Amino acid sequence: PPPEPESPTSISLNRAVKGSASLTLFFAIMVALGLGGAGLGQSLTAFFLACLAGSQVVSGVAPALHSPLMSVTNAISGITAVGGLVCMGGGITPQTPAQKLAALAVFVSCINIAGGFLMTSRMLGMFRREGDAPTFSYLYALPFIGSALVFMASGGGGGGAMMLYLASAISCIFAIEGLASQETAQKGNVLGLIGVGGGIAATLVGSAAPRPLLMQMAGTMGVGAITGLGVASKVGVTELPQLVAAFHSLVGVAAVATAFASMLIEGAHATLTHQVAVYTAAVIGAVTVTGSLVAFAKLQGLVKGSPFTLPFKRFVNVAMMVALIPLYNMFVGAGALAGLPALSIASLMAALFGLIVTAGVGGGDMPVVITLLNSASGWALCAEGFVLQNNLLTIVGALIGSSGALLSDIMCTAMNKGIVTTVGLFEKPIVRKALAPGAEQEQKEATTASVPSIVSKLRDSSKVMIVPGYGLAVSKGQYALSSLITSLQKDGKTVHLAVHPVAGRMPGQLNVLLAEAGVPYDIVFEMEEVNEDMADYDLILVIGANDTVNSAAEDDPTCEIYGMPVIRAWEGREVVVFKRSLGVGYAGLDNPVFYNPNTEMLLGDAKDLLDGLMAGYSA
Repeated sequence: PPPEPESPTSISLNRAVKGSASLTLFFAIMVALGLGGAGLGQSLTAFFLACLAGSQVVSGVAPALHSPLMSVTNAISGITAVGGLVCMGGGITPQTPAQKLAALAVFVSCINIAGGFLMTSRMLGMFRREGDAPTFSYLYALPFIGSALVFMASGGGGGGAMMLYLASAISCIFAIEGLASQETAQKGNVLGLIGVGGGIAATLVGSAAPRPLLMQMAGTMGVGAITGLGVASKVGVTELPQLVAAFHSLVGVAAVATAFASMLIEGAHATLTHQVAVYTAAVIGAVTVTGSLVAFAKLQGLVKGSPFTLPFKRFVNVAMMVALIPLYNMFVGAGALAGLPALSIASLMAALFGLIVTAGVGGGDMPVVITLLNSASGWALCAEGFVLQNNLLTIVGALIGSSGALLSDIMCTAMNKGIVTTVGLFEKPIVRKALAPGAEQEQKEATTASVPSIVSKLRDSSKVMIVPGYGLAVSKGQYALSSLITSLQKDGKTVHLAVHPVAGRMPGQLNVLLAEAGVPYDIVFEMEEVNEDMADYDLILVIGANDTVNSAAEDDPTCEIYGMPVIRAWEGREVVVFKRSLGVGYAGLDNPVFYNPNTEMLLGDAKDLLDGLMAGYSA
């Protein structure tokens, strides 16, 4: 007989016991950490509050602005420059290995700062529409300039540096909050720049460095900033994911360099807390470096986008993670400089781990990888804050780490995957459909269309929905699409666009791409906003999208992406799918929508097809 259902009282009791046990464990951990001293307690307080703030503000960011969010948090993470400045020394040039590592950290951090904020400004500028009032965002810089001048005039004494650090951290929080809408996004970018600038200014003035060292600092920051501006000014929107991935690696480089520099400077005076923080920063930073470089290589097409297969990959990954424990004991046990070999081996092993894990992720999962690397760069920065006992770095690092983690969760939810499944640490069991004995695989044929026939459909339709995908970005067809939309609107037709959360290779990339071409953002909708109304459209154009409009995700429990939220393009009266060929998408799955009676396939390059449609429609 089946077991009796559990009573409501028993269910409630079990829930209360589990909650009490979890709370007991949490307080026990807090008490144990409190034994590390008042300094550690203050840093942990800042850390947890920043995590809460980060998770709150990022949840309010508009999905269309997820790409600018990634860019601005990447730029803010360049505040790793503060850690490098603290460790810098020598004269006009660095002299010791520690000083050279510190200079390297400042150099790569400033590439991140200048390039990141410029790229964010460029992206946000694309969302501006003709007739929009100026934002006057530069006025937000005036309070910062005034405060910085007063602080510098006072000689940086007293608690001025700590207050400027606090103001900088709060500015970084408001920077992310500003991305809640297109109207306030530029203000958010300026506030982020103010936060980073305030942290650097407080560090420079508070350091009381001699003039030769100040010249070294200024020169290093200047060269890094010029390099970053040069790179960011030349990168197109389609290369944005590559740029962000490359800049993430710089945060990792800065974290590792600062960790080693700090350990070399402290030497025998390093406390246990300091050693733990150094080890954590070096390991997380190393994972970020190689993981970001592999992501860059995949996105740039330097290596294949398909997952890299390694025999016993999961065993190797687990073995490397376990090996980090005895290496930590060796590092701490050896003490001072004698532990540097163990720290170096641990960093190399972490770097190899980042390389293998990221290489094992396919191109279709790159949006999640990018957000995870963004989160990792924040945690590396946070660990650097613990190394230097600098609450600014701790707060900003926790802010970026928690916001990146939440964004990763949003992306995974949109793909119906867990984070560990996405990065390949565990495999999701797949139930494949088996054929009956003697049965043959069903052969299906798609109906192909011509440009003139689709032009006729456009003329006969009064309400058109467009679903863009990564194929539009690859073909650089956004301008042709914008021209077609304008022509349709001039004829009084209603035109809307629906963007899937993971369309493209970075969260929000398609929104930026459309904004670049001048497509008004008020006709671009998120999947959830229009999915229930797809049947109301006369014609749906699916341009370069595949897996994000796959009906098997809702209808076929044996499909690998079953349960993944998709855009219900197949519910439109007529559907036209733009594709280079009838091949499968990144997930390697066939799409039943292609064979529906109301679907026609328009094969070829998206830009060429859109140019043909525009010419035919305007004739």
